[in-house]
Amino acid sequence: MTNNLSNLDVIIIGGGAAGIMAAISSLECNKKVLLIEKNEKIGKKIYITGKGRCNVTNNKDISEFFDHIVKNKEFLYSALYTFDNTRLLEMLNKNGLKTKVERGDRVFPVSDKASDVTKTLLNIAKKYPDFNIMYNIELKDIILNENNEAIGVLLNNKEKIYAKNIILATGGKSYPSTGSDGYGYIVAKKLGHKIINPIPALVQILSSDKWVHELMGLTLKNVDVTLMIKGKKKNSQFGELLFTHKGISGPTILYLSNFINMDKLSDTKIKIDLKPALDFKTLEKRLLRDFEKNQNKMVKNSLDLLLPKSLAAKIIELSKINKEKQINQITKEERKIILNLIKDLQVNITGLGSFKEAIITNGGINVKEINPSTMESRLIKNLFFAGEIIDVHAVTGGYNLQIAFSTGYLAGQNLH
Repeated sequence: MTNNLSNLDVIIIGGGAAGIMAAISSLECNKKVLLIEKNEKIGKKIYITGKGRCNVTNNKDISEFFDHIVKNKEFLYSALYTFDNTRLLEMLNKNGLKTKVERGDRVFPVSDKASDVTKTLLNIAKKYPDFNIMYNIELKDIILNENNEAIGVLLNNKEKIYAKNIILATGGKSYPSTGSDGYGYIVAKKLGHKIINPIPALVQILSSDKWVHELMGLTLKNVDVTLMIKGKKKNSQFGELLFTHKGISGPTILYLSNFINMDKLSDTKIKIDLKPALDFKTLEKRLLRDFEKNQNKMVKNSLDLLLPKSLAAKIIELSKINKEKQINQITKEERKIILNLIKDLQVNITGLGSFKEAIITNGGINVKEINPSTMESRLIKNLFFAGEIIDVHAVTGGYNLQIAFSTGYLAGQNLH
């Protein structure tokens, strides 16, 4: 869908959440818009968010969003207050997308179909006669004039298209299969922007501990999980944890992955309290009761009433107590070892999962080089940024998509 491409007000590179919202926002301001998307359709990453249901935003008051932003929250004040979750939901609801609120104030489409979110956004843009879109084409470079101002784009088919403004919304490096391969960073770096080293975020944590891999597929609920760096508590989360063939995952782990420094991995551990509702003494009483009931059984079956079978066997293995020993022969010291493993099960950390499985990217264009009130580059006039390409990110729960929508909207409102 391309009309006459002369006298364009803005070219937007990237048709993800930030790009399509930047287009809608620009169109609201009576701008002539061209959206360029490298895939055959827009919003490929939106399709896989929230396990294909699309966790569109979070329903908390916008003032509470900042507690859930991990990096550069101050930079986002203008964007989130200009176009908050209430305005986003009003826009989507008014245009036919019904939404619902689930656990943790997460907002989803009533249909549970991410494709409905993308369709709604595209339909809003298509209402405007000045909306143009090109698919299956990639950005090669941004064209500058002699005054170091952005004036157009060079595409990979060697075509040059000119416009008064350029918005770069190419995403980060997570889920490269959706098109976010980090190319936007290369283009921005060429223009003089500093890129904060992109690493996977909201991703599984890797461990070389063999016992962890052997528990693959086991999910633990209601556990306390703490990230320890050099013996100091960095952060903790209560909730669900999943063992994988490479390490640990699940909501608690995705959250804690935000706080791991890949350059300083030595002495990084995850501690799991398997029974956070019971303090040490109460747990000891419970264990003694279980032991008395089963005193003639073998140690290997001693924890079956307390923990899932596979995990109970691993705890005994890690305790190094002879598993063939009878329960009534367990010493006080051995009991203490078991209790410590239940309350303080330690997993050694060797790294983070790859960009292929990461939900978002930690890193991107240095926020010091972007005007937070407009999203315009402080180095190149008429060049704007929106979405995951910027060095900002939040925890799971709809916050990252809202950041993409809000920064895209703000950029579209501030074009020259």
